[in-house]
Amino acid sequence: MADQITKAATFKALHVRGQPVILFNVWDAGSAKAVAASGAKALATGSWSVAAAHGFDDGEHMPFDLAIANLERIVAASDLPVTIDLESGYGDGPDEVGANVARAVRAGAIGCNLEDGFRESTLRDAADQAARLKGARAAADRLGVRAFLNARTDVFLIASGDQHEGLVATALDRARAYADAGADGFFVPGLADERLIARIVEGSTLPVNIMASGRTPAAARLAELGVARISHGPGPYRMAMKALEEAARAALI
Repeated sequence: MADQITKAATFKALHVRGQPVILFNVWDAGSAKAVAASGAKALATGSWSVAAAHGFDDGEHMPFDLAIANLERIVAASDLPVTIDLESGYGDGPDEVGANVARAVRAGAIGCNLEDGFRESTLRDAADQAARLKGARAAADRLGVRAFLNARTDVFLIASGDQHEGLVATALDRARAYADAGADGFFVPGLADERLIARIVEGSTLPVNIMASGRTPAAARLAELGVARISHGPGPYRMAMKALEEAARAALI
């Protein structure tokens, strides 16, 4: 546990505005070893990739026991800090979410993502999500590990790009509520406009996480905007599977 506490502190210290930690998301022990060998400073799972690698759709269709078993293998594969994408926490209420976060911490995680989206493009009430984050915070703290709670909002993910500017205030309201609930980071997947990213960074007391895609600014530009964390979501898995398929096709000719 002492080593895990140290890793949690190390991971939190990596979140520096303007010097973002890069998380090239992994999905199993093998991908974890490959990314660790690249010189990565930490490892992060992505729920979409983990689910796909095990034959499931994203959206908590993968059994939670299997997700935890997969986490344990990833933790054992590297000495790096590991944070897990727990989607919506695999539970409706604060107690359920807290119990599941505790399981992840006991399995070796030093942090997790918890999103406010659920049931196909629906947002939870901000107060409800804040209560769930409080449950997660209390559960992790009881174990003595200051796990990094990355509060994800799907405000931008479920809206079209032309609606994003009008949603900045809504997102920042959620950022404040989630910070008050004990969150350590604010994750805004789907946001790609650098003007709006700058406004989120300026208005959030929490370090901001952007998910890289073909539409987002380059990492160097995101650093200039003050982003503290860049994750890659399902991109690495899709890239790897495309390369595998192409290699298989070539082998079969």
